[in-house]
Amino acid sequence: MTIWVDADACPSVIKDILFRAAQRTSIQLTLVANRGLQVPRSPWIRMIQVPSGFDVADNHIVEMAVAGDLVITADIPLAAAAVAKGASALNPRGELYTKDNVQGLLDMRNFMDTLRSSGVETGGPPSLSNSDRQSFAAQLDRWIARQPKPDN
Repeated sequence: MTIWVDADACPSVIKDILFRAAQRTSIQLTLVANRGLQVPRSPWIRMIQVPSGFDVADNHIVEMAVAGDLVITADIPLAAAAVAKGASALNPRGELYTKDNVQGLLDMRNFMDTLRSSGVETGGPPSLSNSDRQSFAAQLDRWIARQPKPDN
């Protein structure tokens, strides 16, 4: 099992939570970005740099993720593709994407995109708050707790 991170837009504070979780649990953490990122030296943490381009990192994550993996992303189309493959997906604010909610979220995202392209100012998301960080960490811990323990 692997935790895949859409790392280009992932907030540093969320990456730090993920780094600590990977070390604590010995779960493979793979950050995918189109630019080099500094990651802690660890057998559990790696960084993959993909070429620049629209959705290149997302496409790599979708290609590599398998059922049972976790994808960290705020990108709803990426989350929907991961969920369709049987992976779990979690956004940096702690919202878990599931088969039950991802299509509705994708529809709302597409609707908002249509509004923006027609000139309507929709604003952006608020800054990541302490409660968002706590929600993310709690959801991550719940996901980790549900994973099968390796045989020793």
